[in-house]
Order: sequence, then structure tokens, then C-alpha cells
Amino acid sequence: MALPSVVTPTYELELPSTKKKIKYRPFLVREEKILLLATQSEDPEEVKRAVKDIVSACVKSRIKLTELTTFDLEYLFLKIRSVSVGEEIPMKVTCLDDNETQVDVTIDLSEVNVQFPEGHDPKIMLTDNVGIIMKYPGLEEFVDLTLIGKEIEDPDTVFNTVAGCIAQIFEGDEVFDESTTTHKEKVEFIEQLTQKQFESIQKFFVTMPVLKHEFKVVNPKTGVESSYTLEGLQSFFG
Repeated sequence: MALPSVVTPTYELELPSTKKKIKYRPFLVREEKILLLATQSEDPEEVKRAVKDIVSACVKSRIKLTELTTFDLEYLFLKIRSVSVGEEIPMKVTCLDDNETQVDVTIDLSEVNVQFPEGHDPKIMLTDNVGIIMKYPGLEEFVDLTLIGKEIEDPDTVFNTVAGCIAQIFEGDEVFDESTTTHKEKVEFIEQLTQKQFESIQKFFVTMPVLKHEFKVVNPKTGVESSYTLEGLQSFFG
């Protein structure tokens, strides 16, 4: 006799970058196991395959994962995780007024959203007539930085990451994009910038939209209130 099938519920969310609504379902037990085993692996390609396969399976709408931004993917993962395991995450925080007293808090994932900082602009002018249009990091960077916890410190890695996020380079009305410019040429372009010009590009990454949640805790010993901020997917599950 066949065992009964369990109907998996479907949910809907709005992607932060495009405001497009998509439908998704929770992780299944076997999928969460695959993700756990993959993230414990030392092979980043295995992690990327697992993430792509699992998110593709959980998202019921037609979307291209490679076109989602890192903050889209973080938000999507947070929402899938919350309907799979639960919306509340318990954690301990140390009160900032005495740096000693620890307090138990519960974070409600339904209140966590992507915040867009003021002044953030993908268009960066390097001189009066030369500039670039940036695009957001995607699936590769999401896995490396968020799930694997890889730190980008090596200069070559930094330049490669920045070059990979350049959508266009323009000089006046002349535009150089991915159809006419190689990744190597973009790296060489970055290497010949001044430090001040490169810092203007770094600002794009520093002010990027981010998964963020702010909350306050009162020290039970002193009555002093402290404010806390969680940023990025890792801070919610680290």
C-alpha cells in the first residue's frame, strides 16, 4: 500500500531589487541535508551546485538565479529558512554598557528586510567624462561570502571581484560593455586607476543594499538600553 503524500505549502515574497513577486516552498528534509553537507565540504563548486539545485527546487516561479543579486539571494534564503525551520531565532547578546551581562533575545525573521542606504548609486564618475555602471554581485559571490564565509583579502581576488561587477565603462557617448570588453581588460582598467578613483568604486560595495535588522535590549542589572544591528545573512545564523 502506498504511503500518503504530504502537501508542501507555497508562499510568496517580493524580490528587493526588482519588486517582482515570486512563489517559493520550504526546504525538504533531504534538501536541507544536502545543503548542510555541501557547506561543510571544502569544494566550493559542490556548494554552488547544491545552492543552485536547492533554490531552483524551492522557487516555484520562473526566474534565473544567475540574475539575482546577493541581497536578493540572502533575502530569499532567509525567507525559505524561516518557513522551513521557524520565524524565530534565539540568540544571546552582551549588553554594551557593561560589556558583561548577557541577555537572551528572540529575532523575528518576518521583521527582517533589505535596506537601501541613501546615496547609493551604481553610476560612478571617475573623471569629468569617464565613468562606469556597476552591477550587483550574484550567485558566485553569495556562496563564497555568505555560505562559505570566504574573506576577500588578496589584491588579485579583489580586482577580479570588482571587474566582475562592472556592467559598462563609458567615455562620453562611447560605451564598452560585456559584449565588447573582456574580463582581463576590465581588470587592467581598474589597475590603472588612482587610489581615490578606486575608493569611489569601493563605496558602491560599502553602501550596497543589505539584509539588516535593528533591535534594542535593556540591561536587567543597570536598566540601560543598548542598540544592536544585524547585517547580512551570516549574522542571523552565525
